[in-house]
Amino acid sequence: MDQGTRGELISRLAEAIRSVTTAHPLRVAIDGPPAAGKTTLADELAVVLRAQDRDVIRATIDDFLFPRAQRYRRGQYSAEGCYFDAHDHAALCRVLLDPLGPGGDRRFQHAVYDRDTDTPSSPSATTAPADAVLLFDGVFLLRPELIDRWDLRIFVSVPFEQTVDRARDRGTALAGSTADTAEIERSWRNRYIPSQQLYFATVRPTDHADIIVYNDQLQRPTWEVRPHSSIHRI
Repeated sequence: MDQGTRGELISRLAEAIRSVTTAHPLRVAIDGPPAAGKTTLADELAVVLRAQDRDVIRATIDDFLFPRAQRYRRGQYSAEGCYFDAHDHAALCRVLLDPLGPGGDRRFQHAVYDRDTDTPSSPSATTAPADAVLLFDGVFLLRPELIDRWDLRIFVSVPFEQTVDRARDRGTALAGSTADTAEIERSWRNRYIPSQQLYFATVRPTDHADIIVYNDQLQRPTWEVRPHSSIHRI
């Protein structure tokens, strides 16, 4: 276990990425509960890697959602619906993870869905350099359908109760009022947290992570490289 500043964490993660050698673009999963800080971490890491002249592909699970009617067919607050019905893993593998993986042609799309319009999205395909890095953030990334598609697995850990507080604060900041806090609380307690509990009970994602980032103290995070990891000591 190591603890340091935010900058030290990002530097160490960049070192970990440099230590992993593949013959194809490096596919990095940044998994964790909602509001754990996955997107922010991935964006910070992208800045550092690009400054080191590494080609970075940023993508997120939110661009691989099923349409809203399918996501909520079991009900708006269904934890099972959140876990089983929300994400199009087949499309994610087909257009992004497999093209960037062993034997792939490196021609990829970073999205299949537009959340703002609740419609399919089909951005132009792009060819990645062989030494590119995919930084992909999202929930449930270490589940069986995806686990073998990642070359490096980072799990961002935050106590569930703290994610509720962060989501409430984020919602208030975006809306400019506290009008939606009750809805955020209900969604977290009935849908998002129970779906994470289901994920932990069935998959045990932290057992499969190469690196766990304990992100409850944003400016003084703690991290560990798991014993099974093939990453060089960082």
